[in-house]
Amino acid sequence: MLVLSEVCVATPQRVLIERLSARVPGGEVLAVMGESGSGKSSLLSYLCGTLPAGLQASGRVELDGRDITALPTVQRHVAILFQDDLLFPHMNVLDNLLFALAPGPRAQRVAAAEQALAQADLAGYGPRLPHTLSGGQRARVSVLRALLAQPRALLLDEPFSRLDAALRQRFRAFVFERVRELGIPALLVTHDRHDVPSGSQVIELEPEDGDV
Repeated sequence: MLVLSEVCVATPQRVLIERLSARVPGGEVLAVMGESGSGKSSLLSYLCGTLPAGLQASGRVELDGRDITALPTVQRHVAILFQDDLLFPHMNVLDNLLFALAPGPRAQRVAAAEQALAQADLAGYGPRLPHTLSGGQRARVSVLRALLAQPRALLLDEPFSRLDAALRQRFRAFVFERVRELGIPALLVTHDRHDVPSGSQVIELEPEDGDV
C-alpha cells in the first residue's frame, strides 16, 4: 500500500501541488493527470527522494506501513520508468538485467534474469545489445530491469508517450499485468487518458505556465 498524506510541492513563486492525499493498494494504479507545468514530474521526484533544489515539499509518504518521507532514495525501494528506456548501451540485455539484481551466486542471478526474459517473450535475447532491439523490446527490458530490483512500488513517468499507437497499447498491458502479478502499487503520471487502466483512481492537476 502506497499512502500519500497532504503532499504539497511548491516553487518559491507558486504552489504546484496542494494537499494531495491518496491510498494505492498493491496491484492497483493511481493516475495523476495534468498538462506540462502542473507538477506531475515534481511529485514523482518527491516520492523518489530526488526533488530538485529550489522546490519545497511537505506531507507524508508511507509504503507498506513504513514512513519513507525522509529516507534517501536507495532506501525507499521505489522503482521508476521514464519516457526513455535508459538501458546501458555498452551492456548486453542480460547484463542490464543483472545490474538490478541483488548480489548472490551468478548462476542464480542469471537464471532469474533469463526467466524474466522468457516471461516477456524475450527468451534468448540475453546476448543482444540494446541498439539491436526494437523500441518495444527495449521498453520491455527496461520494465524487467526495474522489477527485478524487487521494488515495493512502481512510478511511471509517461513511459508510453513515445511509442506508436499499436505498440503503446501492448506495452501498457504488459506493464499493468506485471503490477497486478507482483501486487505492488503503481503511480502513473500522464496527460493522456488512454494510458489509464480501467477502474483506476484518477487525480487531475491544474495546469500552470512553465514545465516543472
